[in-house]
Amino acid sequence: MLKAVIWALLFLSLFSQHLNAADKWLDSFSKDVQRKARKKNLPGYTFAYIEKGKAASVFTYGKESKSGNPIEIDTVFRLASVSKTFTSMLMAKYVGQNQLNWQMPVAQLVPEFASATGQTGNLELQHVIGQSSGYIPNAYDNLIEANYSVSRVLSMLSDLKPLCKPGQCYTYQNTLFAVVDGYFKQHHSSYSQALTQTIIEPLKMPHASVGKAGLQASNKWAKPHVAISKNRWRTTKVRDDYYRYSPAAGVNASMRDMVIWMRALLGETPDIVSNELISEVTTALTKSKKEVYRRQWRKFLLNAHYGLGWRIYDFAGHTLNYHGGWVQGYRADIAFSPEFGVGYVMLMNAESNLINEFTPDFWARCFKHLEQRAMLAGKPAS
Repeated sequence: MLKAVIWALLFLSLFSQHLNAADKWLDSFSKDVQRKARKKNLPGYTFAYIEKGKAASVFTYGKESKSGNPIEIDTVFRLASVSKTFTSMLMAKYVGQNQLNWQMPVAQLVPEFASATGQTGNLELQHVIGQSSGYIPNAYDNLIEANYSVSRVLSMLSDLKPLCKPGQCYTYQNTLFAVVDGYFKQHHSSYSQALTQTIIEPLKMPHASVGKAGLQASNKWAKPHVAISKNRWRTTKVRDDYYRYSPAAGVNASMRDMVIWMRALLGETPDIVSNELISEVTTALTKSKKEVYRRQWRKFLLNAHYGLGWRIYDFAGHTLNYHGGWVQGYRADIAFSPEFGVGYVMLMNAESNLINEFTPDFWARCFKHLEQRAMLAGKPAS
């Protein structure tokens, strides 16, 4: 009996030490991020660690602009391609309600864009959201940035020779996501209205919005910054281009909103975002081999696929659902581990490649901590 009590006390002591260590790994990471940000004179950022059922840890640094207010949890940023994680869930909910189906031809979704599917066969909704259209990757992003009309860019796709048939290879796109907005316009609505009514308002995301006007109407919003020389930044204007492709890159949100979004992805609001829908959009569909060789990530990634609006990584033996975003003046990352029920979000008001270093470093440290915690929790106390 005495021996069992001693073992129990020892276990509790070790567990208490481990709880302190849990705080230390995250604190150490946050200090390293801040040190590197200062060295590069980064304008500002915020990141958060979210664990299911527990209070989120949110970190902020820098200012909205050189003479602006400090970055806070309610400061709004552009999410860029992290918007695709919202679009995939929106489409999944419509599919779940039998208003759409993943096999619906794009030509049926948006009849006037039918010519954009000419050479690739039966291009379907799942191929658009799942980045497997067959077109050369990032086709006509340059025309998006040159402010060509949406209908013109989509119709020009029909002149491209596809790399493969739809669904057979990973070919990342932004232009094709315009068919999502086109679908809602066909039904006297818009992507912005549908996303707001279906996800943003039900989840009570206080600052999230779609479009340039939504960003600039925010009480607090981080101004975009571009590098002018080594470790020097200047503010730049908010560009319209990718906002015209809102399902691909048009959502804005604060870290408060993103914590709410992450909690939904971790299964805390099943009446709005069900576990079935989360599983559906994060199921690996198409192998994305080049992702395995990404600098900073390659020493951790064993495999990479794309699902529906999400990248699915094998990160040192753990499944990691991830997406990044990049438009002029902003960077964003979001990722979560379904195995451990934890998530991470980082938002920057600068086009800094430091985010490519921060995110894999975060997950390397996080998984190490979670593995140690799981091992300790499974250790017998007698």
